[in-house]
Amino acid sequence: MRRHIIVSGDDSLATTIVEELNNAGVSIVKLASPADLPAAGIARAAAVVCAGDDDATNLEIALLARKANPTVRVVARLANGVLREAVADDNGPGAILDVADLAAPSVVEACLAHNTHPIEAAGIEFVVSDAEAPRDGRLRDIYGDLAPVAVIHGKNSETPGRVVPCPGRDLRVQAGDLTVMIGTAEELACCGIMTPRPIGTRTHPPRLRRAFDAIRTLRNDVNPMFYRALAAAMTLWLGSAMLLRFTYQTPPGMTWIDALYFSTETIATVGYGDFSFLHQPTWLRLFSIMLMFAGVTTTALLVAFIADLLLSRRFAHSAGRRQARHLRNHIIVVGLGSFGIRVVSDLIAAGYDVAVIERDENSRFLSSAGQLDVPVIFGDATLRQTLESAGVDHARAVAVLTQDDMVNIETGIVLREMLGPRTMPAVHRPHIPIVLRIYDRALGTAVAQRFGFDHVRSTVDLAVPWFIGAAMGLQVLGTFSVGQRSFMVGAMHVAAGSELDGLRMFELSTRTRVIAITRHDAPVNLHPRRDAWLRAGDTVYLVGPYRELLATLRKGQPPAPASVNERAS
Repeated sequence: MRRHIIVSGDDSLATTIVEELNNAGVSIVKLASPADLPAAGIARAAAVVCAGDDDATNLEIALLARKANPTVRVVARLANGVLREAVADDNGPGAILDVADLAAPSVVEACLAHNTHPIEAAGIEFVVSDAEAPRDGRLRDIYGDLAPVAVIHGKNSETPGRVVPCPGRDLRVQAGDLTVMIGTAEELACCGIMTPRPIGTRTHPPRLRRAFDAIRTLRNDVNPMFYRALAAAMTLWLGSAMLLRFTYQTPPGMTWIDALYFSTETIATVGYGDFSFLHQPTWLRLFSIMLMFAGVTTTALLVAFIADLLLSRRFAHSAGRRQARHLRNHIIVVGLGSFGIRVVSDLIAAGYDVAVIERDENSRFLSSAGQLDVPVIFGDATLRQTLESAGVDHARAVAVLTQDDMVNIETGIVLREMLGPRTMPAVHRPHIPIVLRIYDRALGTAVAQRFGFDHVRSTVDLAVPWFIGAAMGLQVLGTFSVGQRSFMVGAMHVAAGSELDGLRMFELSTRTRVIAITRHDAPVNLHPRRDAWLRAGDTVYLVGPYRELLATLRKGQPPAPASVNERAS
């Protein structure tokens, strides 16, 4: 009997890991608490997977498991970056993973409409790239020796939208079918598939437009009563100046400049060193009393409104809105959690402008967004006004990444209505990708089919292959999505006496593709032929749906030790 795997956690990620391992025929022991490690058979376990959403519990289990069994593979989920780096530094067999780190690249690629996925395997830079088939024919005739990863049937096919994973090179495709191929950049270029990765450039809008935007923003942020107070003050000032110009009794009379000056110092109550009402008629002295009281009142109101504009929380909230109004061709990220800030960081590093919408005014990632110079708009992303304040009309993509699946779905529906062809015709605006983070993969698939979203990303689907691969001894090199299916690239060691030892390539699963084989006594065998043999000690680099890769991985593991009864017989 093969050694078992211990799994802790009760959320969707842990549940999915257990389901997938069970489907792969692996013996599973669920761990309720760190104290139950001895009873779970830690001494005999092949791996311990700490997949719960509590960093403290995961850390405790990982440390206790490593202490109890130095050779066990420890795969722990840690969102805290400091803890993750510290534990991974001397973890031994296994991996320390963060769901946000694993899922963010897929979201970034969807936002940027990238159709390329660079992956390093066997010391070679491979690129997974998709392109429409230029004509009818066999994959071999169109793409030569390039390894096909998947084919998505186009509208000319009898089954449009159907995904064929890892087809043979003799599969016939029709013009318009989407073909996903893997090879080096040079190999892809030879077949007419160009793979430049677009690099964004963070640009500043023209000064004149920024000035107009600032004026409009200031006008919108000022309390409407400020304009009434300002009008009252100006009326009082100008009325007083006119009255003094024609009624002040002093030879040779008061000029307009003197009248304006005297009115100003009276309203501001700053002095009478040069003009005074001492020798003026009684009615004019009474007017001066009224003028001083009215001046103090209007001045106090103006100062109060200005203080409200500059110092209130409303000003802090409007700061992000003002910055966002300057942005064009930017990306909007809804949700500033650990996942959202990772996506924001990757987009900024790639050179793109980003605006964030966040409901929580006390999010612990606000300082990180500030360091990245990213405007944050506080508000409810399910409301059109909030999305409009983030400049959705000028955005190139929107990623909805809050921790609430229902909020993400509702926001996606609102965005689809705002950016649909009825409200924004395609002749005026290109298609804007809407990327939705749906934690539950079953719900994500249902939402994509029901509402027609092209870019639904389940963090569970994107992260599970890494956890399972690390637990079973597979070196995961990368994951990517084709349609709504998750694919994985991994490296596998062929153990002596395993099912793969002495097997030929064409005897492998047709749903996996071997892109390279390395062995200590030979150069890298790139794109091996179907009649190539696998030998013990080989490292095989495969691509395909991760469930198929896991099944192939089990074939490459050492044979199970014979039981006591088998040895006795």
